[in-house]
Amino acid sequence: MNDSAADLLGTRLVALDWGTSSLRAYRLGDGARVLELRHRPWGIMHLPPAPAGADASPEAAFERALQDTCGDWLAADPALPLLACGMVGSAQGWREARYLHTPTSLDALAQGLTRVERPGGQPLHIVPGLLQPGELPNVMRGEETQVLGVLALRPAEDAGPWLVGLPGSHSKWVVAGRSGIAGFHTFMTGEVFAALRGHTILGKTMAPAAPPHDDAFVRGLRVASGRDAGLGLLSHIFSTRTLGLTGVLPASAQADYLSGLLIGHEIAALARVHPPGGGGAAPVQPLLCGEPDLCRRYALALRMQGFAEPAIAAQATPTGLWQIAQAAGLLVPGAPQPSSAESFAA
Repeated sequence: MNDSAADLLGTRLVALDWGTSSLRAYRLGDGARVLELRHRPWGIMHLPPAPAGADASPEAAFERALQDTCGDWLAADPALPLLACGMVGSAQGWREARYLHTPTSLDALAQGLTRVERPGGQPLHIVPGLLQPGELPNVMRGEETQVLGVLALRPAEDAGPWLVGLPGSHSKWVVAGRSGIAGFHTFMTGEVFAALRGHTILGKTMAPAAPPHDDAFVRGLRVASGRDAGLGLLSHIFSTRTLGLTGVLPASAQADYLSGLLIGHEIAALARVHPPGGGGAAPVQPLLCGEPDLCRRYALALRMQGFAEPAIAAQATPTGLWQIAQAAGLLVPGAPQPSSAESFAA
């Protein structure tokens, strides 16, 4: 046995979080333990170019990205199972993985995997995305796997229901329980913030802030839920400019104020649909999973709207991929389950 193969003996699953702009590859050991993480810029919209005379097909480009990222893992053990989630399963991805309708469960996701045959290697399995049908349909790809990971790491005695927040460019709020995912909401908060800051007059008077202006952020939260809340977001965002023109907000605080307005309106809308006190039903427990400082801001917004202090999860995607792989029979039976002991913080 060569040294490379010996180093990889504990590997049980190659788990891929494959999005639009990047690819994260996890080498997982027993119990979803991350043995190694690699990050490459090979999102589905930016794949490695074909060398002169090589196969230039999209399928070959995806295979090159895979080989560049973790080809040595696969060469050391050709029997390793491969499981991916995210935009790699979109219509622009390696192979389209059809959406499953909500509500859905871990078993349904595991049974709905799309199989991609690879010449000379193990097939790649792709997790389906979710479609919430209705007059205003909603979709997600990749977040369903994060949510399964978050739920797997909750203590066994915690029965839910939960409201799992995944803040980002398109923030997702997923209603879930032990039986699976019931439904979800999407808010384009992060993308709208970037667009307003970079492409409107609001950004002309803003200056970088280091450290963040938490007071300005809280001011934005209060405006979003205060006595003038009925005027709505489109009115409130203009106050970013007027508070600057009148000298109330310095240039370095205006971006944080705008962030508070947008996140405040997002959480206020969420509170109307899912009242923190339950509104006669069992109240949902908020959970957060994402970039730490952004989760800190969302936790503050949740508390101001009357929600309980949210727990914050880490490393949810590899845990979710492990759960799906096990439910799909891709792993050796009896492999240990992940522990919640070090994965959540109150």
